[in-house]
Formats: sequence, structure tokens, C-alpha cells
Amino acid sequence: MSTLAEPTPASFTNPALRYFAATRPPFLSATLVACLLGLATASHNGIALNLPLAGLSIILALLLHAAVNVLNDYYDALNGTDDANTERLFPFTGGSRFIQNHILTRGQTARFGYTLLAVAVFGGLGLIVKVGTGLLAIGTTGVFIGWAYSAAPLKLNSRGLGEFCVLAGFLGVAVGADFVQRGAFDPAPLLVGLPYALLVTNLLYINQFPDRKADAAVGKHHWVVRLPLSVATRIYPALALLALLWLTGLVMTGRLPAIAILSAAPILLSFKSAAILQRHAAQPSALLPAIRHTIVAMLAHGILLALLLWGSAA
Repeated sequence: MSTLAEPTPASFTNPALRYFAATRPPFLSATLVACLLGLATASHNGIALNLPLAGLSIILALLLHAAVNVLNDYYDALNGTDDANTERLFPFTGGSRFIQNHILTRGQTARFGYTLLAVAVFGGLGLIVKVGTGLLAIGTTGVFIGWAYSAAPLKLNSRGLGEFCVLAGFLGVAVGADFVQRGAFDPAPLLVGLPYALLVTNLLYINQFPDRKADAAVGKHHWVVRLPLSVATRIYPALALLALLWLTGLVMTGRLPAIAILSAAPILLSFKSAAILQRHAAQPSALLPAIRHTIVAMLAHGILLALLLWGSAA
């Protein structure tokens, strides 16, 4: 199964399209679904949705995610991992290739990433004025995690904290979207969003296997690098199983309506991916179906659960 062709300068002669594509738009869908889950938990609890505020919160979350993607490309170019990555599976691993393929320079990438981050921050401050200072803690944490994931001197992913960053970041998106509607904190988006956040974490995790050699060579010591392959492959199904058990527990304890168990079905695709990963962890080119199944499991679960919550709203 082949990967997509990498971008070239000739493909992006339009500057607006060039910069838009540099944000890796398809992967922003992960943040969109996290927002939908947060809005769905508020709606399920009887909160009448404020659509303008919902739209603004989604736009700001997408801008922050876009900034994180662009800055990740910049810092991975600085540390050399994307240049050294010969086993990448584009577009899923190895970055956007915009710097390596001479579509944007490092300087242009850095300026664009920090501009997006600044717009997200100033827009977030405006939203805080409307909905309350509680959102400040969520937003500040999200900005810090997104920046520190790749940026020196913290480089949290290189220190084995990347999975925690992704888990906390996407939970924060759901909690933030819910808070904008309620104007207060509630445990619902945290509890309901955890299975989805675990599945997003699994996407980061499996994407690190094709990047393993390049990351190890430049000192990015995440857990796929730190652990023997035979051990590293066990974490992926463990995270999927935890997502499944957590969702089931929410239904059994009445935290979610019984119909929400239907959103467990897509999670089962993760175990198919786990089997592929177990067999081919050392063969990056064979992992493409597993990565695609992981994406489908993640997005389908999140979208289905959001729809089910809206459909059973109080």
C-alpha cells in the first residue's frame, strides 16, 4: 500500500495555499472532533448551545493545533530528525516535508508558526473576556503543552512526555469547548473525552515507529526509542483497551446513556492495528494500514459518540 506523493514547490505556487497546506489540514480534524465532543457533553447536560461562541472556540482550537504542527516542523528541522528520516510514511510521519523539499524556509516556517500561535492567544484572550477567567487556565496549559512538545529547551516529546502532552492537550480541547458553553468547569468532558484522547495518543504512538531510527539518531528519546520493540508494541493495545474499558465503565455506571456503547465499535479497529504493529514493528513500510486504521478508529469513535450524545440530549 503506497503513501501519497510528497509536496514540491511546483505544487504550491499560490502563497495562501502553500501556507495553509503547511499546517497539515487533514490532521486538524482530530481537534475538530475533540471540540465536537466538548460541545456534545454540554448539550447532553441540557445546555443550550451558543453557536457563535462554539464556532469561535473551534476556530481558536484549530489555530492552536495548526501552530503546533508548523512549529513541530520547524524544531524537527533544527534537530535534524526530518532530514534523517528515510523510513517515513508521508503524510503520516516525518513531518510535512515543506522545509526539506524547499517549499518554505526554516525562517518562514518559524515566523508562520509563531504568528498562528499569537493569533490563537490573542483570540483566546477575547474569548476569556466573554466566558470567564476559568478558560485562562485551560488555554494557558494548551499553549504551553503545544509549544513545549517540540521547542527547546523543554522538548517534552524527546524526554518521553509526548504521549502525556497529547493526552492532556486533547482532553483540554474537549474541556475548553464545554467550558465556553457552560461558563463553568464540569467533569463530564474530562470523563467522556478520555477514550478519544487515548485514541489520539495511540496515533502519535504508532506514528513514532517509522520515525524511530531517525529520532534515535538525533536524541529524540520518546518511548518507542527507549523501549525494546517487543515491549514498545504492547503499549498501543494497552491504550486502546483502556479506552474501551473506560467507555464501557461510563455506560455501566450511568455516566453515559446505554446507546453510547455503540461508539465502542470503531475502537475495535485499534486491535487490528495492534496485530499489524506486533508483526511489523521493525518494518515501517508495512505499518501504513495500521496507521490508517488508527485514524479511522479515533475519528469514528469521537464523531459517533458526539452524535449519540446530541441525540440523547436532556
